[in-house]
Amino acid sequence: MSTAAVHPSAIVEPGARLGDGVRVGAFSYIGNDVEIGDGTDIGPHCSIHGPARIGRDNRILGHAAIGGEPQDKKYGGERVELVIGDRNTIREFVTVNRGTAGGGGCTRIGDDNWLLAYTHVAHDCVVGNHCVFSNNATLAGHVEVGDHVILSGFAGIHQFCRIGAHAFIGMGAFVNGDVPPFVMVAQEGYGRPRGINSEGLKRRGFDADRIAAIKRAYRALYVAGGSLDEARARLVELAGDSDDVRALLEFIDAGERPLLR
Repeated sequence: MSTAAVHPSAIVEPGARLGDGVRVGAFSYIGNDVEIGDGTDIGPHCSIHGPARIGRDNRILGHAAIGGEPQDKKYGGERVELVIGDRNTIREFVTVNRGTAGGGGCTRIGDDNWLLAYTHVAHDCVVGNHCVFSNNATLAGHVEVGDHVILSGFAGIHQFCRIGAHAFIGMGAFVNGDVPPFVMVAQEGYGRPRGINSEGLKRRGFDADRIAAIKRAYRALYVAGGSLDEARARLVELAGDSDDVRALLEFIDAGERPLLR
């Protein structure tokens, strides 16, 4: 039998499944077909709608709205879901929507992420691990975010864009193209690349040689002034000596939207 602790004012539908040590705060609602892993803490006035699978040891604070229907006019009530991993912190008034049938049917958030107050993750997004979304950061539908990405406050990501691992999106930047791994983007109308996230890379244990290789790749892509094809040819050369440059090149080659340049 589950050892979940549910406040008397909370509503947990019969079809919900709560793991051991789950706590549900006052006036929260847990819907049918919601599964919440061991040790997860749900604050007051939260709503979690299914189908949704939420892992263990997450913290979901007051007034978060998790697993709501996708904000898509094409949605017709079909079964779509949300999957959230372990040890995430989801702060006040965060909204996360389920997927759509046309987008794969699932919104996914990995492990060890921080979603600060008023952030929004739309339908069919895929978010990696160890990301930080600052207050009011917003993902439109079908966005893919790699590991260790930081979105500063009020950043907005256009639908179908990809944000590569270790990228940093500055405050208020609006991103309407793919951002390669390791790149910093700053506000200037729509966001524009402004170097690499070297400080973040240092904090994650990247040594000087790795960072220098990434800087050379950035210069080839954004500073040299040639075409994208010319930049790509130079990246192919640099990738022979660097796994990080190889990952950046693979990111570029896999894209369907234009690269942010």
